[in-house]
Order: sequence, then structure tokens, then C-alpha cells
Amino acid sequence: MNDQNGTLPARSRLTTWLFVGIAAIALIAIVKKWDLIAGNAVNYDWDFSVLWEYRKLIATGVLNTILFTILCVFLGLAIGLVTGLGRLSRNVFITAPIRAYIEVFRCTPVLVQLVWFYYALPVVTGIEMSPVMAATLCLALYGGAFYSEIIRGGIISTDAGQTEAAKALGMTPAQALRRVVLPQAFKKMVPPLMNQSIMQLKNTSLLSVLAVPDLLYQGQVIAHDTYRPLEIYTFIAVAYFVILLPFTMWAKKLEFGSISKEA
Repeated sequence: MNDQNGTLPARSRLTTWLFVGIAAIALIAIVKKWDLIAGNAVNYDWDFSVLWEYRKLIATGVLNTILFTILCVFLGLAIGLVTGLGRLSRNVFITAPIRAYIEVFRCTPVLVQLVWFYYALPVVTGIEMSPVMAATLCLALYGGAFYSEIIRGGIISTDAGQTEAAKALGMTPAQALRRVVLPQAFKKMVPPLMNQSIMQLKNTSLLSVLAVPDLLYQGQVIAHDTYRPLEIYTFIAVAYFVILLPFTMWAKKLEFGSISKEA
């Protein structure tokens, strides 16, 4: 118990900050133009002032990335909740299509899905889609496939005796699920749900292939205008790191908190 409550979180924080330190040293090494190739220093005049000149475009990219992540996470959670509960059904006509959907989205690359949704789906359905609509639909369904398995796993991991006790009190299966099972299962779901949501934020970097104006796409536009790709992509990497690090540490904290409560 003590080891889980004290030592594990301490080690986690130490590991996290170790990686932060390594990343900072690597960044300093690049900016200071250390010898990178055969002992010869790379003669490159770094100029990050271009970032300030395009600050509005960068701010728009960051805002779009965050908003797009929030939208896709909420839509994915809604899809995951419905399909996760559907997977618990004993009706094969319900579970078979849901399982097929989950396996298709879990077993194909996100980039391929994005391209297919934008270029192929309109041909198949006859419905024209904007890049934003295609990207939203794709990432929501992709995230929903993973959320579905997380939700289903959390529910089936709950002690069956809880359901039996609820039924003994006169609750219907739906009432037992809503009042007893889901509140307990949710505690186990939170860490993996957080991790998957972090992955959703990372996946937004792929939206630039559809010209969705996220952070990476705006960076590409700026790099094309300024011919300063190193400064732009270095900043984008740091921006993603700064955005993701607090959520990653929060997810770790929730994970260790869940472990200590179970112990």
C-alpha cells in the first residue's frame, strides 16, 4: 500500500521530469548549433522572430486544435457509450455490426481513414463533405471505437455481486446499470479514457493532410511564406509538448490514484 501511494507516484514524477530535462537539453543543443554532422557545426541563423509576426495565425491554429480535440472527444465518448453498452447485448444482430465497426477502426491507420473519408466516402454516399466535416466524422468514429472497448471493459470488470444486489433490491437491469454499475465502473474507466483523449489530441496533427486549419497546417503555411521551417516546426513540437504534458501528468495521477484505491 505504501509503495503504491508513495514510491510509484514519486518514480512517475521523476521519470516525467527526466524526459522533460532530456527534451530541453535536446532543444538547446539544436538552437546552440552543436556539431551534428561529422564534427562540423551546422551554420544556420536561427530567427524565431517570425513567430511573433504570425502570432495571430499561430493562435488560430492552437485554438482550432484544442476546439477540434474537445469536439471529437465528446462525440467519440457519445459513440463509445452507445456502442459499448450495445456490445453487452446478447443479440447477435446488435453485437455483430458494432464489433465489425470497432475492429475496422482499430485495425486501420488514422491517416488512411482520414483520406478515405474525405475522398472516397462522398463518392460512395453521394454526400459532399468539407475537410472539417470529414475529419470530425473520422476522428469521432475512430475515438469511439476505442472508447467503446474501454467502457465495455470497465462495466464487465465490476463485481457481478453488485448487479445481483441491485436486482435483489427490486431494481430493473437498466436501473442497476445506471445507479450501481456505471458509477463504480467509471472510476476504473477514467485513466484509460484520459489516455485515449490525449491520443485524440495527437491525432489532430494529421488533419493538415485535409487542409484543416489546425496548428500543424498553419505552421506549414507560415513555413512556406517565411522559408523558416526549422523555427516553425520546433515551435509546433514545443507547443504540443506544453499542451500535452499537464494532461499526461494528470492521467498518471489518476491512474496511480485508482491503483491505490483498489489496494
